[in-house]
Amino acid sequence: MTWTPSPMPSATPKSSTPRIVLGVAGGIAAYKSVELLRLLRDKGYHVAPVLTPDATRFVGTVTFSALASEPARTSLFGDPTTPIPHTYLGSGASLVIVAPATAHLIARYAMGLADDLLTATLLATRAPVLLCPAMHTEMWEQPSVQENLATLRRRGVLVLEPEIGHLAGGDEGTGRLVEPVRIVELVDRIIQGYRGALTGARVLVSAGGTREAIDPVRVLSNRSSGKQGYALAETACRMGARVTLVTTMERALSLDTVNAIEVVAVESAAELGEAMRTHSRESDCVIMAAAVADFTLTAAGEKLKKREGAPELHLKLSPDILADLVAHRTKGQIIVGFAAETAKVLENGLLKLREKGVDLLVVNDVSAPGAGFEHATNEVILLEHSKEPERISLRSKEAISWEILARVAALLPPRAP
Repeated sequence: MTWTPSPMPSATPKSSTPRIVLGVAGGIAAYKSVELLRLLRDKGYHVAPVLTPDATRFVGTVTFSALASEPARTSLFGDPTTPIPHTYLGSGASLVIVAPATAHLIARYAMGLADDLLTATLLATRAPVLLCPAMHTEMWEQPSVQENLATLRRRGVLVLEPEIGHLAGGDEGTGRLVEPVRIVELVDRIIQGYRGALTGARVLVSAGGTREAIDPVRVLSNRSSGKQGYALAETACRMGARVTLVTTMERALSLDTVNAIEVVAVESAAELGEAMRTHSRESDCVIMAAAVADFTLTAAGEKLKKREGAPELHLKLSPDILADLVAHRTKGQIIVGFAAETAKVLENGLLKLREKGVDLLVVNDVSAPGAGFEHATNEVILLEHSKEPERISLRSKEAISWEILARVAALLPPRAP
């Protein structure tokens, strides 16, 4: 077949038809990409294939060129019709798909390499990116692969995880490329505005430890750093939610997605409770990650002087914000609570789950090495009324957030983008 070159495309092609870059990496599952391409074209999408050099060991460019909207490309150089192909492809795309996405491709993308046309296009686009991994089970389960995917998810990349099934080696396990028809279903949703499992949901998160004033100088507080709450807010945002963060740590922590998250600064338990009540009315999910002081007191109007001796502090119980949120929840609202424990962790967590009436309780042993307050890592137990406890091993607070929010997404009713 002879391809007649079209006029040189502009750097940013304009068309009402969604333009999809279909990246194909070098794995045996590349043969499924031919069917994926055909299904995308049947849907009316403009599809531009990009094959890595290794992909051409499994599939041919002629097949892709015959089925696609424009010729398949394999190189950054040598195409007289498109001198800067990665810019043309990346800036003009409505969506970039990589199917199959191999462990090698995922690692290069996570590192920010641009050593072939596909990785250069991935770096040159501001369009949504969908990775469809396919590899052998042992490779899929490698911590390095999962960490690379966590990095890419943190940057907003969508990942359609592989299925369990027969693999190329004749065995069976996780790593099989999702069937093309399922990929196309997700593509349709992404084109319509889907950006993650929480797309369209309104999520309210609290973070940090409250500060109860003793006098204008001193406070009664706790060791909460707010890191887990901030990680939850950012992860929910990356999963497509509209996020409000009520925090006592506004000056201490920063958000990568600060422009996309509404931040409400508070200090005391009373202020936190008022803010949570106000914003919970419009929220689909409330995540109470803040460490609220169990006790508060009436603050002195002036600084207490040491020369006058140790003052008597009359403590009183702080309001139970979580109980109040549960009591006044809106219809269908999901409420997530946290329990920081130091002994009988599971036993105390199950008791709190029954007492508080939350949908999901996140329990952690704050005395465990590397977990809890002030650490960048955490390990937790997830408790639901109808499920067995699930232990999440020590990992970054961001990775913990993905586990928590995956549960939240499963509890929320399906919603349109």
